[in-house]
Amino acid sequence: MLDATPTATCPAHAEADHPKVAAPRVGILLSNLGTPDNYDYWSMRRYLNEFLSDKRVIDYSAWIWQPLLQLVILTKRPFSSGAAYKSIWNEEDGESPLMTITKAQTKKIKAEMQERYGDQVMVDFCMRYGNPSTKSKVRAMTEAGCQKILFFPLYPHYAGATSATANDEFFRALMKEKWQPTSRTVEPYFADETYIDALAQSIERAYANLETRPDILVCSYHGVPIRYLMEGDPYHCQCQKTTRLLKERLGWEDTEIKTTFQSKFGPEEWLQPYTVEEVARLAEAGKKNIAVCAPAFSADCIETLEEINEEIKESFEEAGGEHFTYIPCLNDDDAHIKALSGVIDKNLKGWL
Repeated sequence: MLDATPTATCPAHAEADHPKVAAPRVGILLSNLGTPDNYDYWSMRRYLNEFLSDKRVIDYSAWIWQPLLQLVILTKRPFSSGAAYKSIWNEEDGESPLMTITKAQTKKIKAEMQERYGDQVMVDFCMRYGNPSTKSKVRAMTEAGCQKILFFPLYPHYAGATSATANDEFFRALMKEKWQPTSRTVEPYFADETYIDALAQSIERAYANLETRPDILVCSYHGVPIRYLMEGDPYHCQCQKTTRLLKERLGWEDTEIKTTFQSKFGPEEWLQPYTVEEVARLAEAGKKNIAVCAPAFSADCIETLEEINEEIKESFEEAGGEHFTYIPCLNDDDAHIKALSGVIDKNLKGWL
């Protein structure tokens, strides 16, 4: 029998070649969407192929979707997506902003957890698509003695295409382990008081630095097909609740804040109103000064830095808008780290 005591020694009667057992620890594995390794054609193609082949993301029949994906989409889209990534790439570190920010978040959360629990915990991160893979990080944690793992998808809101597919990959990684660690997954934190407060603080700071108060704050969430809502996905309702709680925390009127959805892909009808269309409508209706934030993203990425701050901004200005302010994601802001650490603490109860 393997000895799971903190001394990590084998029983006295064990054979000399008995494998050593590391001292037991609790792993805290953060997970985000992912990023290509670079913005060249083949790096983009590998990343997009993995992402767009996920049945949680595109659930069409493979015999219809895969020929279209492999023969049409993946011959063209790597060029346009690569150009978009190039426009925001962190050239100094040779990585995407999402990677840079996730590393910074992990570093700060690790410091918070070690201050609380010392060497009893191990904190790391993985990506659902691309590197570092979930499988590699689960393997590293089990090798380091993590007999329990708390898996934390960094999405405030649950959606099948985000939280669920991250959990799927985590469970697949667990299937490869001889000694499978006890595991927990963190539930969505879209209504967590400290998360709402961190959002509100970021908006208050941004507004305080503007000469003119925006006419309206647009909360732009990543969209999903409306069919997913009809099939039971709670994402839409959770996004609406975050906006409502944020409005209440700020003490605003309904006319000062609005929920929209971005990143529509394919022919289906998605959750509406679409951000790119709504900002144009607002401009045409006389709302010439708007701010946009992205509460569903824990870190700035291609959808915020390029889509919101470039494409959506352009739509607003072409419709007559004059002042467009993008309020960055919470990233590694101290209030955000406090909120995430609090969520982790709640989910570690009984383990430490």
